[in-house]
Amino acid sequence: MNHTIRKNTLLGATAIVTAIAFSTPALAQDASGSDDAEFLGTLTLGESKREVQADTATPVTVIDQEEIDDRQASTVAELIDSVPGVSLVNGSTPVGSGINIRGFGANGTYGTDQKVAIQIDGASVGSEELYRVGTQLFTDPYLYKSVEVIRGTVGSFEYGSGIIGGVVRLETIDASDLTGGEPGFALRQTLGGATNMDGFNSSTTLAIQPTENFEVLANYSWREQHNQEDGHDRVIENSEFELPSYLVKARYSAGDHSVTASYTNTETTERDKPYDSFGTTGGSFGNVDRDTTSETIALKYNYNPLTNDLINLDVIYSYANQEIDQTCIVGSGPFGCFATVDSDHQYETSKLTVKNSAFIEAGVLTHDIRAGLEYILKERLDASSAPGGEDNRYAFFVVDNIEFGGGWSFTPALRFETSEVEGVLDDGSNASYDNDALMGGASLRYEFDNGIALFGSYAYTESLPILDDLENETYMTQPEIGETVEIGGSYDRIGVFGRDDSLSIKANFYRTDLEDNTSYSGVDSVELSGLELEGSYARRDGTYVDVNANIIDGEQTNTTGTKSDWRNLTADSMRVTLGKRFSPLADLSTEFVAAADDEINDRPGYVTVNLRATITPQEGVLEGTSFRFGIENALDMNYMPALATRTAAGRNIKFTVSKSF
Repeated sequence: MNHTIRKNTLLGATAIVTAIAFSTPALAQDASGSDDAEFLGTLTLGESKREVQADTATPVTVIDQEEIDDRQASTVAELIDSVPGVSLVNGSTPVGSGINIRGFGANGTYGTDQKVAIQIDGASVGSEELYRVGTQLFTDPYLYKSVEVIRGTVGSFEYGSGIIGGVVRLETIDASDLTGGEPGFALRQTLGGATNMDGFNSSTTLAIQPTENFEVLANYSWREQHNQEDGHDRVIENSEFELPSYLVKARYSAGDHSVTASYTNTETTERDKPYDSFGTTGGSFGNVDRDTTSETIALKYNYNPLTNDLINLDVIYSYANQEIDQTCIVGSGPFGCFATVDSDHQYETSKLTVKNSAFIEAGVLTHDIRAGLEYILKERLDASSAPGGEDNRYAFFVVDNIEFGGGWSFTPALRFETSEVEGVLDDGSNASYDNDALMGGASLRYEFDNGIALFGSYAYTESLPILDDLENETYMTQPEIGETVEIGGSYDRIGVFGRDDSLSIKANFYRTDLEDNTSYSGVDSVELSGLELEGSYARRDGTYVDVNANIIDGEQTNTTGTKSDWRNLTADSMRVTLGKRFSPLADLSTEFVAAADDEINDRPGYVTVNLRATITPQEGVLEGTSFRFGIENALDMNYMPALATRTAAGRNIKFTVSKSF
């Protein structure tokens, strides 16, 4: 079957499954036969707890605390792989893994290409193009209460420049999430295990709220697993880890003012492990002893007077530090301990952001304006194949969401950013380069009275030169240029097939062009196009069906002028979840994941099945306790996803119990 037929087949299958999934539950009678049963709300995508963001032109998905808990993910990357357009590189391990969105981000050589931005409480985290060792996101899911994934460029101008794949924004848990915002003391303990192989995790969260305006939280989490086995019971080397993490957070408010401070720390220790953290063996690089630490600090001041819609001021200082200390194991590689292997790395990013949100009514127009100034300082330790130095940046951004009569909304956005990169070259001389760019885009949306909305957007961004390219004068004066055009539609309505059912669908078609490439060897430009689909159908009897799909195609133009498939192209995929919530007590679901052939790497497609159950007693001695049970890859399929450098884990039975006191 050729490439075109395969894509048409998957697209047709998506449409058929969507139609069946959305219509079948509508034919079923409420088991009670009563029209007065409680409507449980919109139960959507994946775990039936994720709302399809049908009210915006921005392709964005939000994963809340409930879904974070129910997915029992070992990594944040593994948590968000159900978002259309998101693909993982070895997502079940914190080291040697990464996130790819719309064909950009992590790949099997570098942990990142700077085209996917990741923030923790506003702190920008992750390394640059650290060869074979790069860690794009190194943390634990237990530390967070929500994850927002923005796909593409149009919604990214508030968060950085050169963002073509998207943005992942994580927000840490607050003490008030446990105390309910009332003065008091709360403790939550979670213990979990996994059968593939001997996985164990624990999370202890202590929340203290002495008064209504002061709260403190502390969390300590531990996660470990041995080398996993694939669907053929073969050991997946370099997949074991031990991962301690902790979070300390406090918030104080006084009238219209509030101050929030948070600190996160995650670290791991590896001994006699492959230098190439993406691989399974030492290979030509050999092995190393490696200690990796990732920490973030965020201090936020907010002034939000209730009587003034023009002021909602945030002043945020953040600091992110990633250290990788490694020592080559003598005799572990065929070429000895050369400098690239036997070197330490450190990336520090300090950022000061001052921004304000203002709500303005002017006749039939309403403006929700966010404008801000940023100073960003990136500092990097000099190492072999990873030049050190400083990258100083100043930026200004403004985003205005304008709504005017008749269902129209228009959202223009601008970002201006300057960059000064300086460091020491291999020959001992100093080098300094200045660049700047004006970027921006806009989206237009129209919503009809019947729940249908149509939208489109255009976005232009530039990736300013980075420290990695300090030795290349051409690259240091040649920003990469990315342009994205999107069109789409959504439908969101209650009472579609019955009086109290709910249906929400959103589809995005995009076209992205990357020119003046400096991130990928031998490539001049990249052209991508894709279709992303999110949908959910829910009935008041608790039955729900969730569907998402991602269909993508792309080609690269090489520096020789020849064209070929884009080397980081992900496989077309579709995910369907069938589930039922039995009152607040139980939630049962079956998730089917299908991926087409990976033609770039000549890997066959696959279908996997995941089973999940959540039991939450509402009374008695078990009140406040949650039991979660899941079987991932229930059919024990043996496969390797696109972009991955290791086979996926085989059948994995997970169990978690959580108790709040």
